[in-house]
Amino acid sequence: MSKKFDVIIIGAGPAGYHAAIRSAQLGLNTACIDKWISKEGKPVYGGTCLNVGCIPSKALLDTSHKYIEATENFDVLGIKVKGVSVDIEAMIARKDQIVENLTKGVAGLMKANGVTTFDGAAKLHAGRVVEVTLHDGKVESLEADNIVIATGSVPVAIPPCPLTDDIIVDSTGALDFKSVPKKLGVIGAGVIGLELGSVWMRLGAEVVVLEALEDFLPMADKQVAKEAAKQLKKQGMDVRLGARVTGSKIKGKKVNVIYSDGEGEKTETFDRLIVAVGRRPYTEGLLAAGSGVNLDERGFIHVNDLCATSAPSIYAVGDVVRGPMLAHKGMEEGLMVVERIAGQKPLVNYDCVPSVIYTHPEVAWVGKTEQELKAAGDKFNVGTFPMAASGRAMAANDTTGFIKVIADEETDRILGVHMIGGHVSELIAEAVIAMEFESSAEDLGLTMFAHPTLSEGLHEAALAVSGHAIHIANRRKKK
Repeated sequence: MSKKFDVIIIGAGPAGYHAAIRSAQLGLNTACIDKWISKEGKPVYGGTCLNVGCIPSKALLDTSHKYIEATENFDVLGIKVKGVSVDIEAMIARKDQIVENLTKGVAGLMKANGVTTFDGAAKLHAGRVVEVTLHDGKVESLEADNIVIATGSVPVAIPPCPLTDDIIVDSTGALDFKSVPKKLGVIGAGVIGLELGSVWMRLGAEVVVLEALEDFLPMADKQVAKEAAKQLKKQGMDVRLGARVTGSKIKGKKVNVIYSDGEGEKTETFDRLIVAVGRRPYTEGLLAAGSGVNLDERGFIHVNDLCATSAPSIYAVGDVVRGPMLAHKGMEEGLMVVERIAGQKPLVNYDCVPSVIYTHPEVAWVGKTEQELKAAGDKFNVGTFPMAASGRAMAANDTTGFIKVIADEETDRILGVHMIGGHVSELIAEAVIAMEFESSAEDLGLTMFAHPTLSEGLHEAALAVSGHAIHIANRRKKK
């Protein structure tokens, strides 16, 4: 006999566990199913983000950045240090401890909120019946009035470079190197490739990034992308655009990578190679015939703006559906769906989804880029503020980058904000809030910001839209 629930969530990554906890808070009898197994062979929650994605990568990025600060920048501050070194084993152990703390925290929150959990693989059948194959081999049959699919995504594999032991790895493997590779290859100059390449480059690796596209960070504002490329090159990262990888050969403990560019076929030898060409939705073994849930041509679950699938009372959220593969986007979709199930009417504003690249300098943006607006024929004004003019940035010895505000020429409504610099992953939230409330650039200009702060850069950029910035010589720029 099947166990009956009001809501069943399949997947306990950011989208899934947020949905499960909120569903239980709303008084719905909620179950959550997840099949993730830790390196120690134990069931864990948190999905890719907590286990092998956002959280562990940021732990390594922060450690490696602090190392660079100590070895290259402390002298400027008057701090003298000698014999600085990195203990890779300790760095990885700290990363693993952070992951363990957070995944246990999610499990505790699920339990505290009364979510019934099942550790195993789910298969969705017709009539909103879910068959769960538990890790011990037992099979449970569950039913629900509503189903939320939040199965996430997995790294894309490419035939020319099959994963091989610890020599050719994906993003997961790149989090667990036992030593710093002398020469590291990265296939893909996207967010994941640049972040992981940055970690090991800071710790001493010679890093070469092979990117098939001709443009660097095409999804970002061109001015920001240009500055990011400049800074990464200055740091020593060798990014080769228009480089299409066609093959690889393992020779001993090294890998030869064959690629072609405008000059013809070339070969490069690396000690390790990271394949970071993107991620794909994960639906393997999930949908039984007759489930009523349809996939689109790219393998994503087809949903409408409210994340409803083609099957009644079945929803899908997060990486497994259209839109950017970002944890925070999935979280908000998960919350929206269960609140709508409970009779509320929230919406996700897809025009206000922030994006961040956690290199240094960091890159962050929300809304439209200049190139998007120009392509659409929209008229707009632009205000920029260089962080080199920020007193707080000077005090922190971190003056790289700028903040750009784009506003509609007629209404002055903010259409996009783009940043590159220190801590812009935090500053972008101010822009998101402003856009969520449909602020004008003038609204930001009339807002009082604390002094001295990095966020004053956003204030100045907003003032610069109308040519009123105080701390830079500026003229109103119309586009």
